[in-house]
Amino acid sequence: MAKYKKVDTDLKFVDREKEVEKFWNEEDIFKKSMENRKEGETYTFYDGPPTANGKPHIGHVLTRVIKDMIPRYRTMKGYMVPRKAGWDTHGLPVELEVEKLLGLDGKDQIEKYGVEPFINKCKESVWKYKGMWEDFSSTVGFWADMENPYVTYDNNFIESEWWALKKIWDKGLLYKGFKIVPYCPRCGTPLSAQEVAQGYKDVKERSAIVRFKVKDEDAYILAWTTTPWTLPSNIALCVNPEEDYAKVKCADGYTYYMACALLDTILGKFAEEDKPAYEVLETYKGKDLEYKEYEPLYQCAYDCAAKQKKKAFFVTCDDYVTLTDGTGVVHLAPAFGEDDAKVGRKYDLPFVQLVDEKGDMGETTPFAGLFVKKADPEVLKDLDARGLLFDAPKFEHSYPHCWRCDTPLIYYARESWFIKMTEVKDDLIANNNTINWIPESIGKGRFGDWLENVQDWGISRNRYWGTPLNVWECECGHQHSIGSIAELKSMSDNCPDDIELHRPYIDAVTIKCPKCGKQMHRVPEVIDCWFDSGSMPFAQHHYPFENQELFKQQFPAKFISEAVDQTRGWFYSLMAISTLLFNKAPFENVIVMGHVQDENGQKMSKSKGNAVDPFDALNTYGADSIRWYFYTAGAPWIPKRFHGKAVMEGQRKFLGTLWNTYAFYVLYANIDNFDPTRYTMDYEKLSVMDKWLLSKMNSMVKDVDKNLGAYKIPEAANVLQDFVDDMSNWYVRRSRERFWAKGMEQDKINAYLTLYTALVTVSKAAAPMIPFMTEDIYQNLVRKVDASAPESIHLCDFPTVDESQIDKELEKDMDEVLEIVVMGRACRNTANIKNRQPIVNMFVKAPVALPDYFQDIIRDELNSKKVTFTDDVRAFTSYSFKPQLKTVGPKYGKLLGGIRKALSELDGNAAMDELKADGQLTLDINGEKVVLLESDLLIETAQTEGYVSAQEGEVTVALDTNLTPELIEEGFVREIISKVQTMRKEAGFEVMDRIVVYAAENEKILGLLKKHADELKKEVLADDIVLGSVDGYTKEWNINGENVTLGVKKQ
Repeated sequence: MAKYKKVDTDLKFVDREKEVEKFWNEEDIFKKSMENRKEGETYTFYDGPPTANGKPHIGHVLTRVIKDMIPRYRTMKGYMVPRKAGWDTHGLPVELEVEKLLGLDGKDQIEKYGVEPFINKCKESVWKYKGMWEDFSSTVGFWADMENPYVTYDNNFIESEWWALKKIWDKGLLYKGFKIVPYCPRCGTPLSAQEVAQGYKDVKERSAIVRFKVKDEDAYILAWTTTPWTLPSNIALCVNPEEDYAKVKCADGYTYYMACALLDTILGKFAEEDKPAYEVLETYKGKDLEYKEYEPLYQCAYDCAAKQKKKAFFVTCDDYVTLTDGTGVVHLAPAFGEDDAKVGRKYDLPFVQLVDEKGDMGETTPFAGLFVKKADPEVLKDLDARGLLFDAPKFEHSYPHCWRCDTPLIYYARESWFIKMTEVKDDLIANNNTINWIPESIGKGRFGDWLENVQDWGISRNRYWGTPLNVWECECGHQHSIGSIAELKSMSDNCPDDIELHRPYIDAVTIKCPKCGKQMHRVPEVIDCWFDSGSMPFAQHHYPFENQELFKQQFPAKFISEAVDQTRGWFYSLMAISTLLFNKAPFENVIVMGHVQDENGQKMSKSKGNAVDPFDALNTYGADSIRWYFYTAGAPWIPKRFHGKAVMEGQRKFLGTLWNTYAFYVLYANIDNFDPTRYTMDYEKLSVMDKWLLSKMNSMVKDVDKNLGAYKIPEAANVLQDFVDDMSNWYVRRSRERFWAKGMEQDKINAYLTLYTALVTVSKAAAPMIPFMTEDIYQNLVRKVDASAPESIHLCDFPTVDESQIDKELEKDMDEVLEIVVMGRACRNTANIKNRQPIVNMFVKAPVALPDYFQDIIRDELNSKKVTFTDDVRAFTSYSFKPQLKTVGPKYGKLLGGIRKALSELDGNAAMDELKADGQLTLDINGEKVVLLESDLLIETAQTEGYVSAQEGEVTVALDTNLTPELIEEGFVREIISKVQTMRKEAGFEVMDRIVVYAAENEKILGLLKKHADELKKEVLADDIVLGSVDGYTKEWNINGENVTLGVKKQ
């Protein structure tokens, strides 16, 4: 009875993967894999939480398969690998989704609708695609604890964050400041620097070069701005104190002040043939222009400044002004730029902010109610009408947009809460230097640069659905940070027992002021949701209120992995919070992944129509195929061009080859009723081929282990692919006749045991990467014959290396055999001689003559009667030389004709020997010494008639292509055998079926069949050959120019 389940050789893996997924779920294999290793050393993996109100995309397949594979590998290596899934549930994306759902637009409408029902809708919304994410993760084979995930809106999670924020408060690092912040007018909230970094877009806009009228002088200062909408709030101009400036009479009739270095750029257009563009009247250093007054551009700014009784509308100095663009003079609106604000503080300028929180121009401006970006052209029109617009050049620049709602951001002065990251900059950098970044360039470059230029973290958001900021304020000015629910209850008379730590419930809780005894109220802000995800190392355990030992055991993570955009997102928030609280890096190893693009290298998007649905892709190709593509399509951090052809190629080359080799073993093992548990392998009695495969197998395990241990994923995948190729296309092909042999001789048993061992071992080594197929193979090969084996391949240990079976000399010899065979096949192709056509002899020149066993393999593979190793292949090949004109011409121009003649007259073989020995050829041309390197020569191989040769490095192969009638007849017979074998397969016969062969309509072929009948019958398992008629499955063939009809029929 067959030991193994029959294996279909089709590559329809999706259905088989569903069966494996079902087996894992029904038998709780993931839980068992955790239980299995509970005594092992801890290797913690942190999962960056996705938001469940957005659908998975193809990029999530990449992140999931990397995040799954390393923990699987570490589990097989004996580690206990905690893998808690998590959900990112707060923040603007959720609010925007709910606004859309409820038909609301902006904060006013939310408050009218009611904060409580709004946040309840947010709570529902975050689980919109939870089921889809769970199905997606299961289909991909991503194993994590999804039954007990951490959820960032959970009270326990928020309480841990409050503990963290209080720690930061106690260190004096959480403060309220009036700062210029990146601000989204649509969402009505500031953004952190890391959020801003995610939303830049290239835009084309008009800038403005404006004439500012100098007070009491018929002259104008030319100043430049890229944001015309800020001009109604102008209160000063700024120059660089060290640069040179000039007062010039321009050909347009005006007198201007501007930087000398930019005069030609800005005014050069006014030049005529007989008239210069301008005349320099005076020159100054920028410092000389300080406090020079000009007339206000807009009355609204003047009125605002006058109310504050502060001096304005004069020239200031600061070295942030550069001469790379514009006029060397910039306009200042300190409410809308950090550099402007800094100069404003230095000169005690009035604060003028004529834009409201919705991004609309203020009531006192001529542009009241217009959104700032829509006001730009109106401001330009107004200035032009008043004769104050010198120019409005178009320019393209990268401008920040809200990463959630796509609205252009504005830099806007407002009160906000900040964490003083600048205070811990040195600690951040020191902690970053302890991390193994893959690739290192991102840790040192992109992330390292971010830390070098770290800014204080703008942590507050003027929104609703988020972790409430845990600061209470009193009208007496006292502020207090609450670090736990217990502390809140101890200080409050109105805190419910079951308080939910969200708005609006927490807003109603007051505490008694320890300074004045009055009631303190919580500040209205919530915090940046990146603080939630960055707190997951401790907040997932409700630390420090519970699980203190568990947290210490699992912190820091040994491994995390996300896409490159998380450099300024999750990677940074993890690092920032861990440094602030524990002063250590939160993870030890990180693989940074590139983005997934379409096949043309374009970013995928629904609007472009080039986005790939991950569920469609998984249902078309299967998870293992897509996993394998992502492991092999280049280093993880390189962008991946995802397309079906690339996935199918990997499926064919690796998965298909492994599966077909497994199917081959099962087919013949079932025919022979072979049970590997009944035999013991005796290594000493194995054939050279068996020892070679076991050597390659152990080398493979060693290299895969070493590469995965060092997070070298494509390198590990390539080792597996090369081994499977060797096993299938060399070992199995060379050993097929051993499996076909009658009976169960020891050599056949050895072949079975060797192939069985290799298949089981490579399946275990590849299990972390292709978990479905390897499980399928393991269940059939191992569990069918050994019920005591672990229930799943993922409950097995990673294979160990038997160093005694690694024979590098044997591997080297076989590599030489393969090299010679490949070169021999190339020679056959050149000579247009099929492989089934025997040849009489082949000659090989190699550093070492191989032993007879290897020569027999070469002879058999290349269908040659003899293989002759020789030190001299001059009889079969020679070389001709010509000068490489682009290198020889410049060196020996006038001698070129003589060099060409001398090279054509050389003894080709002798010249090649000289070139190999000395690295150069030396010629005497008309008494002058000429030295030519290999790069100076065009070398062609000349073939001796009747021979075809090829050379690669130190190996030369030459085939004798002279065919005798006997050889040609033998080639015919081999072709006939091949055609009959093809017909057996096409007719659907089983491997061991006996047949009758028929042939008709070609006397030459019939004669050959009669002459070689015994050989043919043996090769194709035929009991009889019937000549002159056909029956059964028939087909017409052209065999070496002879037309014949063949038939095959099962007995």
